[in-house]
Amino acid sequence: MRMKTFRYTLLNRLGYIGLWAILALTVAPVSAQTPAKFGYPTVQESQIIGSKWRYAYTLHLESNTTIHQAEKDYEFFLFLKYDFEFEQFLNGKFSKGNWSLSNGTLFYPFKNIQKFTIATISQRSLVLEFQQPNSPGTYQYHFTAVSSKESPFARPANELEEVLVEANPVKAQKRPWWAILQQSDKKEDAKPKKVPTYISVELIGGGYYGGIDPVIKDFTQIKTDGRLIHEFQTVNQPLRVVKKTISRTELEQFAEYVFSNKFFEMQRMYDCNTAVCEKRKMNKPTPIPLRLMVAYGDKRKIITISIWGQDNHHVKYVDYPPVIDNIVDAIQRITHRIEDKDKPLSLNK
Repeated sequence: MRMKTFRYTLLNRLGYIGLWAILALTVAPVSAQTPAKFGYPTVQESQIIGSKWRYAYTLHLESNTTIHQAEKDYEFFLFLKYDFEFEQFLNGKFSKGNWSLSNGTLFYPFKNIQKFTIATISQRSLVLEFQQPNSPGTYQYHFTAVSSKESPFARPANELEEVLVEANPVKAQKRPWWAILQQSDKKEDAKPKKVPTYISVELIGGGYYGGIDPVIKDFTQIKTDGRLIHEFQTVNQPLRVVKKTISRTELEQFAEYVFSNKFFEMQRMYDCNTAVCEKRKMNKPTPIPLRLMVAYGDKRKIITISIWGQDNHHVKYVDYPPVIDNIVDAIQRITHRIEDKDKPLSLNK
C-alpha cells in the first residue's frame, strides 16, 4: 500500500514538474520578445527627413484636453535636416542638435524629453507623443507642416531646393479566396498583363554657387513612365523647364546599372571628415550639396553629398563611391542630349 502511494505521489510530482517545464519552454520565449506598439504607424526616415514643422498645441491624451496652444507670443518651429541635425526656433532663439529615428521613436532632445513616439505622420501633420516622469498621463505635441517661406529657417543660395520625393504606387491588396471562383468562366490560357517595375529618379544640386551667373536651381526628375522633367534657373536667367520622354528600355538599363553597383547599400550621407573639407564649405564659390534619389521596385535610396566632385583646383574633398559620379553623369547625358535613336545610352565608363 505504501509502495502504491509513493508511486502515485511520485508520478503526480513528475507530471506537475513536466507541465511547468513545458510552460516554461513555451511561455518564456514569448515574454522575452518586445511587442511592437499597437496602433502606431510604421515610420520611414524618408517621411520626415528634410521636413519643417510649426508647433500648434499640446494635448493631454487621457483627458483629451488642450493644455497649451501656440499664440503670437509663443512660436516654435522644427527643421529635421538631411544630415541628421535638427534646427529649432523658439520665440526668437535658434538652437541645433542631432536627431535619429528607430522603430517609430524619434530621438530628439527638447527640454527634459529625450525621445518621442511618432503617433501620427503625414505630409500635413506630425504628432509626437511622450510621457513626463513627474506628471501622470500621456502628452502629445501637434505640429503642422510648413514650407521654407513660412518658416524662420533661411535657405542659403547654395542649399538644396525643396522637392517632394515621388512615392511608390500603393501595392494592390491580395484578393479574397472567393474572388478566384468568379474567374472560373475565363479562359485558362489568358495571361495577366505584366506590370513594369516601378522606377523613379531625382537629381538636384551639385557644383558650386558663384561666377558671373550663379545657378540657383538645377533639378531633374525621371518618372516610371519615362517622362523626364528638367528645371534650370540662374540669377540672371528665368526658370526654364524642358520635358521629354525616354524609352522604357533605356530607363530599365539605367536602373539595372544602379542596382548592380550596390547603390541601395551605400550610405545616406557623405560629408567632410577633415578640417580642410569643413573650411572649403565656407569659401567661395560656395559648394552646393548634391542629392540623388533612385527608386527601383520596392527599394528607394536618397544619397546626399555635401561637396560633390572637384573644385577649380581639381581637389575632391568628400570621399564617396566613384560610381556615383557615373550615375550622375548618365542622368545628365540623358537630360541634355539631343534625341538621336542612333546614340543609345552607354554606361560603360
